[in-house]
Amino acid sequence: MSLPQPDADALEASRELERRIGASIDAAGGWIGFDEFMRRALYEPGLGYYTGPLRRFGRAGDFVTAPELSPLFARALAVQVAQWFDHCAPVVVEFGAGSGALAAELLASLQARGALPREYLIVEVSAPLREAHQRAIGARVPALLPRVRWLDALPGSIDGVVLGNELLDAMPVTVFECTAGSVLACGVARSGVGGLAWATRPASAALADAVRSTLAGADGLGPRPARYRSELGLQARAWVATVGRAIERGALLLLDYGFPAREYYHPQRAEGTLVAHYRHRVHGDVLRWPGLQDLSAHVDFTAIAAAAGQAGLQLLGYTSQARLLLNCGLLELLAQEAGGDASAPRSADDVRRLGAVQALISEAEMGELVKAIAFGRGLPDDAIGFGRGDRREALAC
Repeated sequence: MSLPQPDADALEASRELERRIGASIDAAGGWIGFDEFMRRALYEPGLGYYTGPLRRFGRAGDFVTAPELSPLFARALAVQVAQWFDHCAPVVVEFGAGSGALAAELLASLQARGALPREYLIVEVSAPLREAHQRAIGARVPALLPRVRWLDALPGSIDGVVLGNELLDAMPVTVFECTAGSVLACGVARSGVGGLAWATRPASAALADAVRSTLAGADGLGPRPARYRSELGLQARAWVATVGRAIERGALLLLDYGFPAREYYHPQRAEGTLVAHYRHRVHGDVLRWPGLQDLSAHVDFTAIAAAAGQAGLQLLGYTSQARLLLNCGLLELLAQEAGGDASAPRSADDVRRLGAVQALISEAEMGELVKAIAFGRGLPDDAIGFGRGDRREALAC
């Protein structure tokens, strides 16, 4: 794919990160796992995609997330969060807060519902992102900024609602390849002409066992091709387990691109789901320009549910983003914002508003591609967002 060329300063920053990664490759004997490359490309202090100074979100960035598309996304989620506040402390803990759009609108919406959080905690180590959050919240609800607190790490114990929107897909993944009955670990080495290149080596016994166990869930769906490549979200599983153990009472709500295991590891999905995002273009050259493009892989929600269950959480629901938002009254909220009949746009603003909602719920866009999953401890299994269209049975394998 032809991509816009970064400017000179951005390219130099990327080359510096590439030099650092190359030095790590040399120190490790000529190869590092892709998960380590992805961690460095996204989170290297001062140079990684999420830790550098460049703008990342919205129309001027590389991708648009649901909270930037429409404030109605957060207003719908507020319905679900307010319900859970009836059974736990009125505290929100958000991970991966991005531009701060979700936090800002969720605070405003919860206040309007009489369910204002006592505290809104954002776990974020990046100084540029913290500044973005402060700007967004200060512009939308300046009086509520004192209720917001930024943390460097997960709290030791949580009583409240934990949120993660498009969080897990940015966690480093282990890439593997199956060929001729063998399992290979896919990683990164120096290329023969400078730069970085893919390289494989035999998988460890632990990785090979994990791959075979995971793929067994999709057995019987047809023969696999001679060369089959995919990912394991081991860090996402570990994160969910850690958060799950920290939740003493409350809920964990995650929204992300992904599938149940039987769909994720279907034999026809032979190249996995790993992609790069650069200036609203999605492509497969994930080793290009480290630090300048987002890297993501879809989420195996079956594995996420298993990790949460092992941490003692109860599954409260699994469905599409569209169904979650509709269950939480998205169309009614749209009608209120439009001043009456949402089906009859009367201005350019109405048309834009309807277009954004269409993107949130369309089967061809975020509505079906993004899934929602919720877990809880000490909560009733009656979440509004999963009242209709719950697909938790699809997580079995």
